[in-house]
Amino acid sequence: MNPGLLRLILAQVCLHAAMTGTRLAAPLLALRDGYSPAAVGMLLALFALTQVFLALPAGRFADRHGLRLPLTIAVVAATTGAALAGAFPVFPVLCLAALLTGGATGIAVIALQRHVGRAATNPTELKQVFSWLAIAPAAANFVGPFATGLLIDHAGPVPGDMIGFRVAFALLALLPVACWLLARGTVELPHISLPAGAPRPRAWDLLAQPMFRRLLFVNWMQSAAWDVHTFVLPLLGHERGLSASVIGSILGAFAVAAAAIRVVLPLVASRFSERSVIAASNVVTALVFAVYPLMTSALGMGACSVVLGIALGAVQPMVMSMLHQITPHARHGEALGLRVMTLNASSVAMPMLFGAAGALIGVAGVFWIVGGVVAAGTRSVWGLQVPPRGE
Repeated sequence: MNPGLLRLILAQVCLHAAMTGTRLAAPLLALRDGYSPAAVGMLLALFALTQVFLALPAGRFADRHGLRLPLTIAVVAATTGAALAGAFPVFPVLCLAALLTGGATGIAVIALQRHVGRAATNPTELKQVFSWLAIAPAAANFVGPFATGLLIDHAGPVPGDMIGFRVAFALLALLPVACWLLARGTVELPHISLPAGAPRPRAWDLLAQPMFRRLLFVNWMQSAAWDVHTFVLPLLGHERGLSASVIGSILGAFAVAAAAIRVVLPLVASRFSERSVIAASNVVTALVFAVYPLMTSALGMGACSVVLGIALGAVQPMVMSMLHQITPHARHGEALGLRVMTLNASSVAMPMLFGAAGALIGVAGVFWIVGGVVAAGTRSVWGLQVPPRGE
């Protein structure tokens, strides 16, 4: 791994951890203040809402301006959101913090993925660099919740008091600044323009490609599984009397497992096709979701979290490799934006749906329904094909 890629990975860890930490602290604070699971579901949905509207413009903006300007905008938004939550820890401000930190993460990840994908020179290198880059959100999913949970429980005189929450939000507000310091020296890649006289590109042109649509659907299944775990675990842990630090540790175990498999993937990227990795992930995810709600202890939940992290953590590098091979170079940012928009439109609706479903059929029912959808969708994975890279 070259030093430039390492700096970008660490930069994304810092920015993404600001969002994942806020995503743990905000719902726990809302639950402490007496808000219902449905309200918490709405709050979690807001982390994805901004990305629904900003992702496609952010992708086109990255195609025009490269990496540094979009990343600077993301840093300002994330710092502002976390700082406001710490200064004014009330439900409406928590909602605003969710919008800002979620939107910042979407803008940053599009710009970073576009930059790294363009720097790769062949399909094997694509899988390798995206495996390395995918370590960043996995590591952030550990750093953010784990550090936030510890601060909430131990920074104040009483576990879970307002001082602990304020200290946690203060740390989360500083992390994006570290992102900017790490990434500011990155050299921009040459700009690629569309051919002279070519019609103005439209997002629907990309969606007209059958393989791109299939890839989005497969990616959506995996994203839904990730979302249900992120949403249901804090509710399940709160229901069973687990502390914030234990819940954060279980989420952290998921993140460590996802990061670990992404460390291994670059070493074996040439041995496995994207399709075989995604299909194996689908099968394992469905099996884990079948047994997860039967676990009654933190240890059992942690074991399921680890296995699920391994399965879901392997998918994103494979999806990103395929996406960069089936879309034109000059429209990589737009394709990434369309992917983020599609997945986050689902993520806006899913937590609210999970909250309502959980109230009707319980946590176990939510796990089993999503696991069934993932299992049924495995057939679609086998239709994925990787054509030569688009020009």
